[in-house]
Amino acid sequence: MRSLLCFLAVLAAPLAAQVERLDLGPRGRLTLYLPGEWRAATTRSTTEITLSVQPRREAVNATLTLAVTFPETDRFDTKARLKLRVEADAQGIAQESVEGRAFAREFTLTTGHGYFCSFTDPKLRGRPMEKGNYKVMSVGKVRLAADVLVDVQIMGEGFSDEAYNQLLGAIEGMEYSPGPGR
Repeated sequence: MRSLLCFLAVLAAPLAAQVERLDLGPRGRLTLYLPGEWRAATTRSTTEITLSVQPRREAVNATLTLAVTFPETDRFDTKARLKLRVEADAQGIAQESVEGRAFAREFTLTTGHGYFCSFTDPKLRGRPMEKGNYKVMSVGKVRLAADVLVDVQIMGEGFSDEAYNQLLGAIEGMEYSPGPGR
């Protein structure tokens, strides 16, 4: 009986999540499921769609930024190329982090492929929470299609922090629906 209740709770979790949909025009739609209490804002330009996710509660110190771009040339058609790009882009952050180097880990995605590097701020490690100052950061890229690339930035209090893991889970659980003609 207990395992049945746990199973039903897991199935119902996506139903309780906040849903954010990004219309990518003829390229399709991107859907994110945010468990917990978050507020999202979207900005659009001619070349990019940005989704910013902030906590509703003052006691939570985490943020997520997604920047969706539409490259004309597919430079990340293989996982190896994308991984190299993510590590190269993160070198500047790595030099000032506890980790000291950029090591890309693969996102567990339902569509496309992606990698991210995680870093810890040595100046904030061990200090109490300061709203807007983040102890950890993960940056990466997700290739959803030849012409749909997502830059990801997650910041929070710790890699095992609930808010950080909710945002990471939103990325890994996002759904991409290709547009017409794909």
